[in-house]
Amino acid sequence: MSVSAMHPAPPGRTGLRSRAARSTQSLALRREVAGALVSVAGLHNRPVRDADGNEVGRVEDVVVHWDSGYSPLTGLIVRVGARRTWVHAQDVITIEQQQVLLRSTRFDLRDVVRRERELQLLGDVIDHQLVDVAGIRVVRASDLYLTQVYGVWRLVGVDVSLASLLRRVLPGGWGRRPSPSQVLDWSSIQPFGVPGESVRLRRGHTELHRMRAADLADLLESLGRAERRELLEGLEPETAADALEEMNPRDLNDLLRDAPVQQAADLVAAMESDEAVEALREMPEEERSELLDAMSEVRGAELGALLEYDEETAGGYMTSRLVRLHSERTVADAIAAVRADAARGETPAGVVVVDDDGALVDDVSVVELLGVDPSTPLGRVVGAPWPVTVPLGAGLEDVVERMTDNRGSSVLVVDERNRPVGRILADDVVDALVHQDDRRWPWQRRAGSAS
Repeated sequence: MSVSAMHPAPPGRTGLRSRAARSTQSLALRREVAGALVSVAGLHNRPVRDADGNEVGRVEDVVVHWDSGYSPLTGLIVRVGARRTWVHAQDVITIEQQQVLLRSTRFDLRDVVRRERELQLLGDVIDHQLVDVAGIRVVRASDLYLTQVYGVWRLVGVDVSLASLLRRVLPGGWGRRPSPSQVLDWSSIQPFGVPGESVRLRRGHTELHRMRAADLADLLESLGRAERRELLEGLEPETAADALEEMNPRDLNDLLRDAPVQQAADLVAAMESDEAVEALREMPEEERSELLDAMSEVRGAELGALLEYDEETAGGYMTSRLVRLHSERTVADAIAAVRADAARGETPAGVVVVDDDGALVDDVSVVELLGVDPSTPLGRVVGAPWPVTVPLGAGLEDVVERMTDNRGSSVLVVDERNRPVGRILADDVVDALVHQDDRRWPWQRRAGSAS
């Protein structure tokens, strides 16, 4: 038996040595990485020198061309006396944390003009909100880091740590040195609130358009007013509407009231009818009327009619958008109507078949149409199981009971002449239950009621 086995090290000592070694390696790696980076915040007011080492100005800002990768340096804004001048990137020999060296002092003495898709990093990005697309969160840039990639200076990282924010306010040279402890990849960042409209979302960072509606809703709730507006302007109306449907009512109401009237009207009009009506109910009557007037005549009338129903009844929960066809129309007509709705971003739950008087005959699912001869009249497709219906005045408990008893995913709402006027989906019922003031489920008794 070895001596070490006979006399084992005290418990935990090996682990401590291992952790110490790892910590030392991590610190060395961090120092090596930091040595290859240049802090943009630390460059502010640093001397700019010519090839002979003579100071010719001070760094005012660092400018990059924003694209979907690592943004290349396009130039520097340098203060020479009382003027802000432009230095092209090709005239820069090197950028060090203590200074910038130029191969040429040919300054552009005209006023600095922002060009399309340019970011002035100190003025536009540092201390501003950004969206981390990869992490799906809103962050604030404490610092930015440049490094050379194949001879080209590029923006590669965003420091979002509190330590870097504190570092910048400390006096002396230590506060200028990079300390990358929590750095995000710049290629996963979408900046917001950039002045001059230099960044348009449709021309870059398509990752935002691929986010789930719930994730976009979280981002919208985290952003400030100006940033919310910029994000919404960069999204297709249907995508934005899907995100708005996932927002909590208070944030949604704030967003709509902050937006220009026409933009708010377009967003609400693109939402599902039941969600749109719920959002409109939260608004003061004057503002609600203003939005309805700004919509198309058809959509405004549709939502206005839904607002007339008591919000605690089936009429208040339903969506009025139905694929409604006469029984003599064909399967081909039904499929074409479903495709048309799908192209508008709708997902029909089925095709509502009606007779000459507009009364309900059947609710045919899309699956039931598959494999049927396209020339077949819908009247020959109808049959059991028959649709589940509720009257316009039915309460939530009645809707839940009908849906539960029939194990369906939706119920049709009919008027007193059995004409279909809307549909309530299962998720509409869940939303209604969640938003009940006392958070009761329909089968739970009120406090103090008889058992």
